[in-house]
Amino acid sequence: MFDIGFSELMVIAVVALIVIGPERLPKVARTVGLLFGRMQRYVNDVKADISREMALDDLRKLQANIQDTANSLEQSMKQEVGAVESDLNKIAGDAKAAAAPAASPEETAAALAAAEALPPADPAAIAGEVKKA
Repeated sequence: MFDIGFSELMVIAVVALIVIGPERLPKVARTVGLLFGRMQRYVNDVKADISREMALDDLRKLQANIQDTANSLEQSMKQEVGAVESDLNKIAGDAKAAAAPAASPEETAAALAAAEALPPADPAAIAGEVKKA
């Protein structure tokens, strides 16, 4: 902090001894030492507070950055889910439109009767056709 060497300290001590006197010098030196210690503690406390505030500020910036990223991800996921959902709804609508309407019970009974009226197929004839192919 201060660039004071041993020789400068000795000059200060001699001047203090002459100005203050030998009776009061120990008491003044003790008081100066206590004040110097308090000053050092105060400076260290201020440094620690500044460091904590800087770390807290960095954490707040990091939290805001992560929150922005999470919000962006949430929006993109909602858009993708909406797009997939609309595609699926479109496909389901197309499938319903393409599906033939179900036959009524009367139509089903008529088709079964027509199928039963056909002559039975000859298994040998079917086997011969398979061998020719």
